Amino acid sequence: MEILLIFIAAVLTQNFVLHYFLGICPFLGVSGKSNSAFGMGIATTFVMTLAAMATWLINHFILVPFELKFLQYVSFIIVIAGLVQLVEMFVHKVFSDLYRVLGIYLPLITTNCAILGLTLFMVMRDYTFLQAVIFGLGAGAGFTLALIIMAGIREELEFSNIPDCFRGAGITLITAGILALAFMGFSGII
Repeated sequence: MEILLIFIAAVLTQNFVLHYFLGICPFLGVSGKSNSAFGMGIATTFVMTLAAMATWLINHFILVPFELKFLQYVSFIIVIAGLVQLVEMFVHKVFSDLYRVLGIYLPLITTNCAILGLTLFMVMRDYTFLQAVIFGLGAGAGFTLALIIMAGIREELEFSNIPDCFRGAGITLITAGILALAFMGFSGII
């Protein structure tokens, strides 16, 4: 039951984008079209899940036993960067259209603070390996959910009559704020 609660919390009540406001750059940059939002969400979920696994192992079998906890940030960033390179090469080779659509945002997963936040929250909350993996999967699913919802709304806004002063970034930020408020409604679940 605890595993399910960790997953649901990461998706809904503690969504990295809409609760912690981590990963805003790809959230705003890639959420213009549903296809690119879904592709970025899947790539980020994959990196988050693998990063949770790899950093948990590094932290528990190398950093803590050898009293090297001061290297957490550096080692976690190196792991994340390596994983992103693998994902980028895979997407470029297998999904070349998606690779072109994502453009600069795919390598920017490396600097996505949501992934670093995931690894640091995982250590701070002292999760077991299974809990860390579920947390990574849930955080990625929550990130994907937020991207897809925002992309759907932004696609509909293209055909709406929006005052000139709100067009572009203005309406996008207002929509993101309203979406974050809507997700606050889930906070009573857990």
